[in-house]
This record gives sequence, C-alpha cells and structure tokens, in this order.
Amino acid sequence: MIPQRHDQSAIGLLGGSFNPAHAGHREISLHALERLKLDAIWWLVTPGNPLKEAKSYAPYEQRLKEARRAADHARIVVSNFEQRKGLQYTIDTIEALETLWPQIRFVWLMGADSLASFHKWKDWRRIFSLLPIAVFGRPGYNDDALASEAATAFADFRLEGDAAGLAGAEPPAWIFFDSTNNAASSTALRARRSP
Repeated sequence: MIPQRHDQSAIGLLGGSFNPAHAGHREISLHALERLKLDAIWWLVTPGNPLKEAKSYAPYEQRLKEARRAADHARIVVSNFEQRKGLQYTIDTIEALETLWPQIRFVWLMGADSLASFHKWKDWRRIFSLLPIAVFGRPGYNDDALASEAATAFADFRLEGDAAGLAGAEPPAWIFFDSTNNAASSTALRARRSP
C-alpha cells in the first residue's frame, strides 16, 4: 500500500532486522490493525541495526523474502524503504516518511524488549515527540520495559483505555499492550538454524 498525496490513512510502522521474521511480528501487527484501527502496517526491514553485530545478519534479500512470507496478510506491507533511501537510524526513517507523506498518521510499533533499550536509540526522545508509539508485551521483557528510562521519562504521556484513539493522538503519546505475549524470538530461530 503506497499512499497517495490525498490519503489520510493511519499506518503502523514496525521496524527491525527481521532476522528472521516470525509469528510474533505478525501477531503484534494483527493486534495493531484491530486495536488501533490502522489501515495498514509497514514492516521496515533495516539493512543493519547499529546496536547489533553486522555479522549476525542473514543476507538482506533473504530477510526481505522471509518477512514477506511471514507477513502473509493483505494489509501488512514488507518494505525495503530504509535500504532504498540509505537510512540506518529510526529517527531518520520517521523524518523521511513524514516528509514524503505529511498527511498520513503514522504510529511506531515495537515489542517490550525494544522499549527496555529504547534510551540507547539515536534521538529517542525526539522519536517520542514525532509520532505516537504502541508497545506490545513480550514474555520476560514487560517489567524491564515498563521500568525503563524511556517509559519512566514519558510516563505522563502513557494512554490507558481507548487504543483506537492513539493514531490521532498528539505526540508524545504511547500505549502498552500486555495482551500480546508471543515468545517467538529471532535469536532463538537463528540458533535453531545453526549447524
């Protein structure tokens, strides 16, 4: 789904290595479509995460192909936007997307594990100021996520209740879903694939 200039869609952005993509990525995407009343989800497959070892990555085209197979939904679009634009940091990706489609209501989607380390991301406070954020529970990470530097810094902006209003909320605004609890892990999947 590539929006037109007049389109006012609400689109969830799920960035990551997708190394490999798995059922947990799909679960939170489906949950976001339903609970946040989004029109589509874009999986932004990064060429490389600055916080991860480059040697741990499968080839980019393989990760993209596996992500498309795992998404398996008409409203989940697997995108190579970051690779095409030469982007590495989430903040740069968000700013580029908002420049291209200023009328779209973007929502950043992430797992609890990402919120736990969010304060290590480049310009993480600015990310909170640019778009609403939805965080999805993951086994073993929820407590650390909710006690994290980012969650604490933006505690006053956490929304309770009406999740459907998040896409239209003025940032900073974020919500935490403890109703997702998929234990799937790219790290565990890679370990099982290793000889």
